[in-house]
Amino acid sequence: MAALPAVVVWDEALLAYRFSSSHPMDPVRLELTARLCEEFGLFTAAHVRRLETQVASDEVLGTVHTAEYIAAVKAAAEHGRPSLEHGLGTEDTPVFSELHLGAARIADGTHQCAQALLSGTAVRAVNFAGGMHHSARAHAGGFCVYNDSAVAIQHLLDQGTRRVVYIDVDAHHGDGTQSIFYEDPRVMTISIHQTGVALYPGTGFPNEIGGPGAEGTAVNIAVPEGTGDAGWLRAFHAVVPQLVQAFEPEVILSQHGCDSHREDPLSDLQLSVDAHRQTALDVAHLADEHCEGRWIATGGGGYSVHTVVPRSWTHLSAVALGMPIPLHTPVPQRWRDHVLDRYQISAPESMGDDAQLWWRSWELGYDPSDAVDRAVMQTRKEIFPLHGLDPWFD
Repeated sequence: MAALPAVVVWDEALLAYRFSSSHPMDPVRLELTARLCEEFGLFTAAHVRRLETQVASDEVLGTVHTAEYIAAVKAAAEHGRPSLEHGLGTEDTPVFSELHLGAARIADGTHQCAQALLSGTAVRAVNFAGGMHHSARAHAGGFCVYNDSAVAIQHLLDQGTRRVVYIDVDAHHGDGTQSIFYEDPRVMTISIHQTGVALYPGTGFPNEIGGPGAEGTAVNIAVPEGTGDAGWLRAFHAVVPQLVQAFEPEVILSQHGCDSHREDPLSDLQLSVDAHRQTALDVAHLADEHCEGRWIATGGGGYSVHTVVPRSWTHLSAVALGMPIPLHTPVPQRWRDHVLDRYQISAPESMGDDAQLWWRSWELGYDPSDAVDRAVMQTRKEIFPLHGLDPWFD
């Protein structure tokens, strides 16, 4: 079967989105991901077109952000002026000179992905620099300034797309994207994340179900600390496929923060790169099954920047571009040498973590003594009846 026409966003100008030399969101993760993708020939395949970025216009950004907020971001960048009411100048989201330009380039990349799908020049698209899911209409947060996923979703809607499903598998709740579309029945936001009881941003509970007229379109699966591959994949498959089928989207846009990995310093989850890859394959299958393949994939969080993020997002890109890489594939020696020479880090030898990816299907029954099962059931009870589904059996 021929690979679907696809686009991938990569531009070294994206490396300018750098808060400081000590900030966790180090753009080295993008540089190393792009370099690893290039080692596997992902950017030069015959069916793939690489997109460079521009600075998104105020008009484009203004489809999901307020004019006052955009002006505050520009002022913060130009004058180093914090605006705490807009979340600018905090420890998480400090101001720097390229704040507006860097964030607007990320937004442009995912906006271009949406346009490629609309024009029919691509069916699949990936922007691993994107996924800035904590940015709300008028507030930055969690390292995110402009919400590129929301910009792309709004562009799809404005050009006639009837329904979009947004799937967020970052360790942290996709609060900004949820808030932007909380009252829009055309967009279903599904976030699976570590519970907000124990992790930033402290939101994303099952009773957050959508605003008036959009009940059931905000979906939150808040898994407990310590959840690993089996629990994560069980939770995903117990909720996401059923709701995607019920909602009947025309496009899926997903955010693949890989900070759920067991080595990541900013979450308490225990996933492997193998599970990240499997989740990407599962989203691809949902897009093929329900959206004629139409899928935009973005990155997101991920702070084990040398050893985890490049492998996870190279797998994501490969899956999205229809060129999946087997888990036991050796990491190219030239790439490992670069990481060692440039960063004095010994990179993994394999593209996988040699994990066991078996998980217990929901069809085998609900275990009330299992914390993951209790989290899943909370979500199913809140959401499934609103879509004509039975929380126990569907």
